[in-house]
Amino acid sequence: MDSILITGAASGIGLATARRFHTNGWRVGLLDVNEGALQAVHAELGERCWYRRLDVTDMGQCEAAVAAFAESAGGRLDVLFNSAGVLRMGHFEDLSAEQHRFTLDVNVAGTLQMCLAALPYLKQSRSPRVLNMSSASALYGVPHLASYSASKFAVRGLTEALDLEWRRHGIRVQDLMPPFVNTGMVNKQTFEAPVVRRIGVKLSADDVARAAFDRSNSPRTCFHHVRQSRARRIFSPVSLRRAWRAERSASARPRASLRSRTVIRASTPSFVRWSARCGISASRIVGWLSSTPACTAACALGDLIAPHTCSSR
Repeated sequence: MDSILITGAASGIGLATARRFHTNGWRVGLLDVNEGALQAVHAELGERCWYRRLDVTDMGQCEAAVAAFAESAGGRLDVLFNSAGVLRMGHFEDLSAEQHRFTLDVNVAGTLQMCLAALPYLKQSRSPRVLNMSSASALYGVPHLASYSASKFAVRGLTEALDLEWRRHGIRVQDLMPPFVNTGMVNKQTFEAPVVRRIGVKLSADDVARAAFDRSNSPRTCFHHVRQSRARRIFSPVSLRRAWRAERSASARPRASLRSRTVIRASTPSFVRWSARCGISASRIVGWLSSTPACTAACALGDLIAPHTCSSR
């Protein structure tokens, strides 16, 4: 029986993912700092469900939790899903240093420590994977989400590095990069970032869970180039081909006064490969981004921008 261990499993994307994998016959391990909510989920799912309270910022707890779940699953772990995360929206200076540090501790250190703890057991699986929750905010720094955006840049970098490094173990490391998802983490913020109002919240937790399940049962393909309509918003946050065509078709119309200040290195290997898949040269894309109107901001955060534009604040 295949097994998946999920952090942040008591709510939101983690909970939706646990339900989907369990429904499809997987053995599911639930980890979360909220033990009461974990007990409720365990009671709901019943058989093939294991749970344990976990603070992902504590390496000792991570190692003990992974070892205990792997032992219950025959000594191996097939999929690790690092879904635990925190978000605080607000002006950078209005959040305390402790709040910024906590965001980085959970989102970055927690993901890194779970990967380290899980490695010995992933190596025992026939087709091991690590799925990390990143974000469309890992593509461009997002105002009012500064430390969160920085943490997701780090998760993206860790994912890309480990995917290359752990190939020698046969382990695939991938990430999910959705824009805003309709979960309590987004909906219960006391401060609403302007970007949330501009691009909206168009994905549900189950959309992301479905994509995670599909990828866990698919050949070893890259998450960033899934072509399904809903999954595109999760795995291809910037739809450059569509944005380019929209810009060309709208060239005769008046443009918004706010210009993009985006800087992209056209020589970056991943960007060159990406532009090749779009059928547009990297230098041409960079030229377009340097002169496009403000709709680029929405594009960069995963909105399918045509025919939308953003106005100056």
